Amino acid sequence: MKNTPFTQKHIDLGAKMSEFAGYNMPISYTGINDEHHAVRNNAGVFDVSHMGEFMLRGPKALDLIQRITSNDASKLTDGKAQYSCFPNDNAGIVDDLIVYCIKENSEYMLVVNASNMQKDWNWVSKHNTDGVDMENISDKTALLAIQGPKAVQYMQQLTDLDLVNLKYYTFAQGNFAGVENVIVSATGYTGAGGVEIYFEDKGDNAEKIWNDIFRVGTPGGMKPIGLGARDTLRLEMGYCLYGNDIDDSTSPIEAGLGWITRFTKDFTSRAAIEAHKTNGVERKLVGIEMVDKGIPRHHYKIQNDAGEEIGYITSGTQSPTLNKAIGMAYVRKDLAKEGNEINIMIRDKAVKAKVVKMPFA
Repeated sequence: MKNTPFTQKHIDLGAKMSEFAGYNMPISYTGINDEHHAVRNNAGVFDVSHMGEFMLRGPKALDLIQRITSNDASKLTDGKAQYSCFPNDNAGIVDDLIVYCIKENSEYMLVVNASNMQKDWNWVSKHNTDGVDMENISDKTALLAIQGPKAVQYMQQLTDLDLVNLKYYTFAQGNFAGVENVIVSATGYTGAGGVEIYFEDKGDNAEKIWNDIFRVGTPGGMKPIGLGARDTLRLEMGYCLYGNDIDDSTSPIEAGLGWITRFTKDFTSRAAIEAHKTNGVERKLVGIEMVDKGIPRHHYKIQNDAGEEIGYITSGTQSPTLNKAIGMAYVRKDLAKEGNEINIMIRDKAVKAKVVKMPFA
């Protein structure tokens, strides 16, 4: 397994560690519920250094991004970011990602999922027919996400960058905790606000930034947070997780990602995906809430009252905020309306649930 620059920190803090996407990662420290509430009500620090970062540079960089992503990156100016996805050749999704515009038309950073890093690199390389300069900076880039309503208040003490007025899906570059050329972005995946800190892992940068972040945050109650709470937080917001809610077989339209799919340009599988939008799809990703007792889990089957299989659970948990069992699922479109009751098959027993609007919290 690979380590991040902070792996020993997690071990020293007593974190429950496990393999994730080839990395030795913290799952929890004091418990998922406790960490979840810390982020919702105060602030928490996630080590997400396992994520992949690719730099694309040159006069054809934007052209390449436009061909391989669903969103319209031509709208980006310096300091702005955009959620997007890589459609595959069959109208499915290679991965979801964030595109950061470092320098308009000529320099971009693509942030991809750790589990898809090599797959994504191969995909981008395959379509790089114009000689765009590509650099995989994943192994030398550290990334911490400080999330929660008090995160910006704490982090502002470590930089002259104006974090208070940093708008969602924008970023700034400068000195942070005495380290130069740090990217501080507002692109978190928890719905709780906060910032993400990208910096080069060299010298004592990681040690210095980690120590300073906790120096200013710990007195106010900020905590380290594991991947377990990261999952419950994103699920409460209805945010997709690659490998669960979206994958190579799911269309952006089925997944409710039409808002990041722009047909004002040409991109991989555009015609097929546009047909999905125009003609409709047979299934739809929806939020579900359990009516009867039980927790929906990944791949649990869903039936209608006649016993017909109509879909399956993609993600599910007991929501710490709502104290209810919630999930996301693909269901037949005619049964995907809000309020419709469905049956989740839990240990061969039909357990009642209903379709609800997302986000859950």
